[in-house]
Amino acid sequence: MTLLERIALCGLHRMDPERAHGLSVRALAAGLVPLPGPVSSSRLKTRLAGMDLPNPVGLAAGFDKNAEAVGPLTRAGFGFVEVGAATPRAQPGNPQPRLFRLTEDRAVINRFGFNNQGMAAIATRLAAAPRSVPVGLNLGANKDSADRAADFAAVLATCGPHVDFATVNVSSPNTEKLRDLQGKTALSGLLALVLAERDRLSRRIPIFLKIAPDLSAPELEDVAEVALASGVDGVIATNTTLSREGLKSADRGEAGGLSGAPLFEKSTRTLARLSQLTEGRLPLIGVGGIASADHAYAKIRAGASAVQLYSALVYEGLSLAADIARGLDKLAARDGFANIAEAVGTDRGPWL
Repeated sequence: MTLLERIALCGLHRMDPERAHGLSVRALAAGLVPLPGPVSSSRLKTRLAGMDLPNPVGLAAGFDKNAEAVGPLTRAGFGFVEVGAATPRAQPGNPQPRLFRLTEDRAVINRFGFNNQGMAAIATRLAAAPRSVPVGLNLGANKDSADRAADFAAVLATCGPHVDFATVNVSSPNTEKLRDLQGKTALSGLLALVLAERDRLSRRIPIFLKIAPDLSAPELEDVAEVALASGVDGVIATNTTLSREGLKSADRGEAGGLSGAPLFEKSTRTLARLSQLTEGRLPLIGVGGIASADHAYAKIRAGASAVQLYSALVYEGLSLAADIARGLDKLAARDGFANIAEAVGTDRGPWL
């Protein structure tokens, strides 16, 4: 972290978290943030569901909900970027305050509720955005929708022509009953509808499924079975958790999804178990608690072909993405891997 970044973070942490987040996105969009450009090497280059990535470190959805800073984010050292979630109609989300820093725990709680400007505005920005790495969109459903599955398909139909991949997000805890779509029957129907819509696009893009870390063992088995049978291109493990185990910060009792350091172990165990269940037949993207190259490497060795981060940026700054990518290069070289893909799943056992 540079001195300038340290000073900026100190100032942002004196503000309300949601206001600080908004200022960060606007500063990026305005070109006020120094960016390293692509970070890559022969060891870091990654093939993910047909996409060529300069490195396997991605930005998770939620940071740039409305695709306002896509171009700069693709030059921030990430190997791929996911924006959104987008819903068919614009919606304000849940009442404020709805974002809480748990500094003592290096964590965040949010209960945004898919606040966004709607698929039409987001599609327009995506169509115009320059990009130097693959860009994807997290698909969501309106809170008051009578047919949430149709909402996912509608967002894909509108925005799909302007992205390189899309994620079916049925794992946010902040939209009532959304996680019910992770059930076997509901999930099968939803993915069939979304994949049929994908097949109507002029260009085939990968579709990922994002799951919660709070699934029971039988529920995770059902998700793995449906994912393999459906033809989905990969699984993102995991979204935020409802658990509050071991937290110390004053805001630990706030409702919403918990992300950051306390999620690392829980999400990595889910990832490893999913890797075991799918037996390498689906690429997995590991998310949850990544704040260093060692964390990212652990996810990869537990079964992830790529990783994503977000909450750690609150504490470590945007330069963390490039730092992790460079660190992964060194770790892969240390362990004798010619490419990071060779490390995938090589140390899954301790997490099972």
